Amino acid sequence: MNIFEAIIIAVVEGLTEFLPISSTGHMIIASSLLGIGESDFTKLFEVAIQLGAIMAVVVLYWKRFISPLSKGAEGWKFYAKLIVGVLPALVLGFLFNDQIDKLLESPTTVAISMLLGGIVLLFIDNFFKAHTIEKEENISYPNAFIIGCWQVLAMVPGVSRSAASIIGGMQQKLTRNLAAEFSFFLAVPTMFAATAYSLFLKKWHGSAIPKRGYELIMESQQNMVAFAIGNIVAFVVALLAIRFFINYLKAYGFRLFGIYRIIVGILLLILIFTGYLG
Repeated sequence: MNIFEAIIIAVVEGLTEFLPISSTGHMIIASSLLGIGESDFTKLFEVAIQLGAIMAVVVLYWKRFISPLSKGAEGWKFYAKLIVGVLPALVLGFLFNDQIDKLLESPTTVAISMLLGGIVLLFIDNFFKAHTIEKEENISYPNAFIIGCWQVLAMVPGVSRSAASIIGGMQQKLTRNLAAEFSFFLAVPTMFAATAYSLFLKKWHGSAIPKRGYELIMESQQNMVAFAIGNIVAFVVALLAIRFFINYLKAYGFRLFGIYRIIVGILLLILIFTGYLG
């Protein structure tokens, strides 16, 4: 992976991570179209640049993450809810890591997931009309856990972590905006755990000697530069994408994203069946 390719993938990550259109799916598509080989570093890079996107959430919502520290036991409930919400993804992600890796190599899985998810987003506002939870403080631990279970669906490429957790939030009677914001909050521990696992715990077996993620990054100067630039680009683009999404969501809802997913899903299936996308 050269620097240009790293920047393109990072832009895709930043744009799509918090929109309900699947960042993983778009990165798989972008990698395929760019002809980037499925090396261990490429796979690691597509996970590790989530660090930049995570920081965008922390910076935009820094008061929400910092203020609980000064509120004693009551304030710490915010962090406790995030821990409860992230548990399903941590457990199932650890148990089914190999199966998830295999799915990450499948453009067909992405195409079908994009198409089906788009249909759901077209009608989501009609599915869940009763919004009784308007503030984060009113989200209960069972609410957080069930939203976390919905988030697990995003382990299938193309589903979208953001879409799954927002749908879960609305199913739990959160308002549209609160469901989106809680999805952002929940992304921080979820994506941090996935990135930390890929960098420090997981052994990548693409070479003769299995290596951990940080060893792959330090393998060459090009890898280190790509990793650094990728996270910076993902951070900046994610900042802009989050602001756009919240403002757009307040005014128009999910319909446009549903239409977009359906169009992309159909185009992908055409490209796959005609042999242009492997």
